[in-house]
Order: sequence, then structure tokens, then C-alpha cells
Amino acid sequence: QVQLVESGGGSVQAGGVLRLSCTVSGATVSDNCMGWFRQAPGKEREGVAGIDTDGTTSYVDSVKGRFKISKDVAKNTVYLQMNRLKPEDTALYYCAAAPGQLLFSSLVLAADQYHYWGQGIQVTVSS
Repeated sequence: QVQLVESGGGSVQAGGVLRLSCTVSGATVSDNCMGWFRQAPGKEREGVAGIDTDGTTSYVDSVKGRFKISKDVAKNTVYLQMNRLKPEDTALYYCAAAPGQLLFSSLVLAADQYHYWGQGIQVTVSS
């Protein structure tokens, strides 16, 4: 049984920093494309960042230069380092896993490509 557990969310002021972690069991981060998604109230779920099996990363334009996704194979954990946070980053953030390599950025950031999901963790950025 594949389980993804997010941690590290919380409330910060604009310009602040948070690091989200996603610990995986029942699968390996090396064999899965791993993604971070977010959903704000009244909005659709949005792909934020993804890291493919070969380590290639993809980001939505709104977070490029501010967020960084990485993975620690030994710890079977994926991270999302979020810098210079903005109020519009406020959302419920989800970690997800897609078996195999997705290869194309458009697929890496597409929620329907992912089979396994965490329960979500809240990130709130105040102005």
C-alpha cells in the first residue's frame, strides 16, 4: 500500500519561507515521478512542481525562481522549498506520485497523471 505523508506546512508572512516534506512508503521516489500540487478555495488543483525519475524538474511559471523541488532517495522523501512566499501561494498543498517517468513537463504538472496522493497540508501566507 502506497502512502504519502506531507509535513512542514503552516502560516507565514509574505516574503517568508517554508519547506514541505513528503515521506513515501510502499513505493520509492526513485521509481516514481513525484509532484507537488495545490488547491486554493474555489480554484482547480494546480501543478506546482515535479521531479521526474531522472531528476529533471518542472515548475509552474508563478513559482519559478522561488520554489525548488528535490528528493532524498535514501530517506524516500520529496521536498518543496518555498521562498519569497506570496499571499497567492495560500492553498492546500498535496504530494503525489506517478509510477515511472512522465518525461514531458506538461505531464509532470498534470494531476491526472498521478496515481497516489497525500492527504494535503495547509500553507497560509498573510500580507
